[in-house]
Amino acid sequence: MDLNEFLVWEEHQPERHEFFRGETFAMVGGTARHNRVILNLASHIGDHLDGTPCQVFAWNMKVQIADGVLYPDVMVTCGKAEAGDEQTMTEPKLIIEVLCPSTSGYDKRDKFILYRTLASLRECVLIDPTKRHVEVFTLADGGAWLLTDQTTADVLSLASIDCKLPMELVFKGLQH
Repeated sequence: MDLNEFLVWEEHQPERHEFFRGETFAMVGGTARHNRVILNLASHIGDHLDGTPCQVFAWNMKVQIADGVLYPDVMVTCGKAEAGDEQTMTEPKLIIEVLCPSTSGYDKRDKFILYRTLASLRECVLIDPTKRHVEVFTLADGGAWLLTDQTTADVLSLASIDCKLPMELVFKGLQH
């Protein structure tokens, strides 16, 4: 199946699927902890972006990569949706993955590698809500990705959108 066939096929599926190089991958449902962190991030980032040309999206918004389609947990774009398909974005500036035990390896390795092929991407964040572990990868001048471990920080610093979120808001509603 090619990308266009996948997009038509997926419209009729009850579950979401990611697609890469002709293969489809069923998306696993998240936990309450996973969903809480996504909602916290989307809400507070959305508030921060009010009045700017940027928008935040969560869960069901696709991002198109060269040979496929992925579903980031949270994404900020300052571009526009593809004409005629407002579920697919091509120019995210920031992508956040909230890790689940069942998919964390895939998210940290394979998806992260694929995301970095996006020319527009300036920052990628990996958050493990169970361990409250936060890694921020920022694209530096020269094309290298710099890792900042923000696990013990009081704020989540997102340089790509000039945003600082208190960690207590990121993990709001979660028990320790």
